[in-house]
Amino acid sequence: MLLNQLSPQLANLPSAFDQQDKQFSRAFAVIREAIEQRAFPAATLAVTHRGSLVALRGFGRFTYEDDAPVVQPDTIFDLASVTKVVATTAVAMLLHERGQLPLDIPLGHFLPDFVARAPRHQQATPEEVTLLMLLAHSSGLPAYEKLFEVAGSRDELVRAALTTRLVDAPGARAEYSDVGFTLLGEVLARQAGLALDLFARQEIFTPLGMAHTRFNPPPEWKPRIPPTEDDRTFRKRIIQGEVNDENASVMGGVAGHAGVFAPAIDIARFAECMLRGGAPILKPETVQLFTRRVESPAGSSCALGWDTPSPPASSGTHFSASSFGHLGFTGASLWIDPARQLSVTLLTNRTWPNRMSQAIRQVRPLVHDAIVEALAE
Repeated sequence: MLLNQLSPQLANLPSAFDQQDKQFSRAFAVIREAIEQRAFPAATLAVTHRGSLVALRGFGRFTYEDDAPVVQPDTIFDLASVTKVVATTAVAMLLHERGQLPLDIPLGHFLPDFVARAPRHQQATPEEVTLLMLLAHSSGLPAYEKLFEVAGSRDELVRAALTTRLVDAPGARAEYSDVGFTLLGEVLARQAGLALDLFARQEIFTPLGMAHTRFNPPPEWKPRIPPTEDDRTFRKRIIQGEVNDENASVMGGVAGHAGVFAPAIDIARFAECMLRGGAPILKPETVQLFTRRVESPAGSSCALGWDTPSPPASSGTHFSASSFGHLGFTGASLWIDPARQLSVTLLTNRTWPNRMSQAIRQVRPLVHDAIVEALAE
């Protein structure tokens, strides 16, 4: 894609990537080698530094087939759990700032069935679970449950999430939980008075110029979206242009834990909003509150909705202690370093054709280290 074609989208994000192939040659080489080694077939990378877009590049093809479409800088990817920050957490930040989301209020206040229909004989007490605990992944809810195996509709899946057994006492320890964010998404929609996807688009994506970011991308976008999986067990079809996560799929593609699709440039815009103290949609103190690592439970790397670097970090060895970011199951990642005024968005479809490859775990830190080192030269 030519620079002059991109410029209307970059009105609020100056571009300076004329020298990207030279400046970031090592980072680009890491990604190309990863594609050759079949860590993933497709990738896009966007880097912002000191308020400018300094890299934007597509790599590979949609699949490993020689005739598959070539990835472009504006190729759109399934963000998986990066949804948790660019949509769910961002909505939580907005509502909290507006006084509509007190974080210390119990979840049962908003979703009474979480207490009323709690599994019997569990030792943990669901009455103690707060919204802050959901954001900090310390609610006691499990990391993941195959709720789609017992739920055939959105309402049924939410009910299944509400009756999921706690595996720890609330606040006792950090356990990254999809289930917690599924329920958080329901709370946010009720407090906003609007469905999560509509509110996020209205209050976050549109104001930030994220024109190609949304839940449930329209059918005409499908040719711009690489497939994520050849699903031979649940949906029994190739998953392309629809959310990969099965629980989010049963929820109609709109969930607190997954569902957003976006090109790397749009996520770079969102990252710049965070680097600019939330402008133009949030106040600096809100960004600081949510992106600061929590003090309790001890040893947690979580902030509120966000993660922070902890060795071995996917952000590599150079990102500062004030950094925050998030990963996505499909191979997406976003890391933001306020100390360096740096953001790195790396989107891939590492789940193609199946979920077996874990090679991206080695790729991510290498890419981030190469970028920081290039900017320091």
